[in-house]
Amino acid sequence: MEIEDTEKVAAVKKDWRTAGLSIREQALCVWAEKLTLTPADMSPSDLEPLRSVGLDDATILDLAQVASYFNYINRMADGLGVDLEESMMS
Repeated sequence: MEIEDTEKVAAVKKDWRTAGLSIREQALCVWAEKLTLTPADMSPSDLEPLRSVGLDDATILDLAQVASYFNYINRMADGLGVDLEESMMS
């Protein structure tokens, strides 16, 4: 699913905390950020906020796979000195 709201996308890129996201979207961002920045600190209790906003195990698995893939591909690009595409820079 692509987001058609370019203003919302720009606000999220700037700082998801001030982008006016729903409680559900905020829970996704909190979890993905922790997985990205401090993966060794993740624990089963980190899943509770996701479940409290209605995510089931299959959806949480999708979130984990998407966040992990983006982390992987960004680290590969950074490690190999791959330049971002122009559309990714703005």
